[in-house]
Amino acid sequence: MRLARTCALGLALVLGVAACGDDGPAPATGGSGLEKTQLTVGIVPVPSSAPLFIAEKRGFFKEEGLTVKTEVIQAPQAVMPKILNGSMDAFLTSYVSLLAINDSGAAKLKLLQHSQEAAPGVAGVVVPKGSPIKTAADLKGRTVAVNVLKALGQTLTNAHVQEAGLKPEDVKFVAVPFADQLNALSGGQVDAAWLVEPFLTAAKTKMGATEVIDTTDGVTAGIPIDGWGVSEAWLARNPKTAAAFHRALAKAQKIASEDRAAINEVIPTYTQIDAQAAAAMKLGVFSMEVDKASLQKLADLLAGYGYLKTKPDVTQQIAAVGG
Repeated sequence: MRLARTCALGLALVLGVAACGDDGPAPATGGSGLEKTQLTVGIVPVPSSAPLFIAEKRGFFKEEGLTVKTEVIQAPQAVMPKILNGSMDAFLTSYVSLLAINDSGAAKLKLLQHSQEAAPGVAGVVVPKGSPIKTAADLKGRTVAVNVLKALGQTLTNAHVQEAGLKPEDVKFVAVPFADQLNALSGGQVDAAWLVEPFLTAAKTKMGATEVIDTTDGVTAGIPIDGWGVSEAWLARNPKTAAAFHRALAKAQKIASEDRAAINEVIPTYTQIDAQAAAAMKLGVFSMEVDKASLQKLADLLAGYGYLKTKPDVTQQIAAVGG
């Protein structure tokens, strides 16, 4: 997943869905004619959710006549019933989850607004201090912890493993929540772990872990990470609301792409990351639109590893939102 670089992962994401260019988003409508004004949005307590909280803090939703209530979610798949029955309007989703859900047929989703793509140093495979594993090639026959199987971490790691001359099946992947991975590493339950910030920095500083693969650089540089998703049915029912919600998010996304301090300011309000850690943490790139070629590369990787049944045309999964 071409994780990164700025336009601003971030997760450049919305391509055609972010119907805003260098001239900025269209003027606010003040909520006139919106199909609905009260929205429930699923968020994940990670930096990629920052634009939504910037939009709330600066009154962008209010300007559009919207009131946004947030709900913490663990994974997009878990909230599909709410998305389908309309009790949740939109949600932060990794591109892997968006592609996988559409591939499974569980729902028909569209990317409404990109959030972040990765940048070098924001996610990687680490090993405990003193480990004999020094390179990707040394992972042959080893066990690597990832937060979710057949998702972003495993996909990125596989790409680097293959570049090192191994086959994906040469490495055993096990699912371990990020919060439990340091204990799994130090206790010897796994040989290595794929981590994202702030867990990556914690592993290095608290237990002297060594990074053996930067999975957001090299062969996987610039892959998009996540964005804001909605269902096709919701988009069809609420075109004016969708446009208003998108305008507010896009305005905040532009701020996130240009002002790191704005991100640092809101992260402690919806995560357990304090202000000092937020300011020191490496971030991906918050760009206005997803890079289609990079998103297609991610889809091709997922299909190639058998994580998707069919290779999708990613342009069909991006919403066209009116101004």
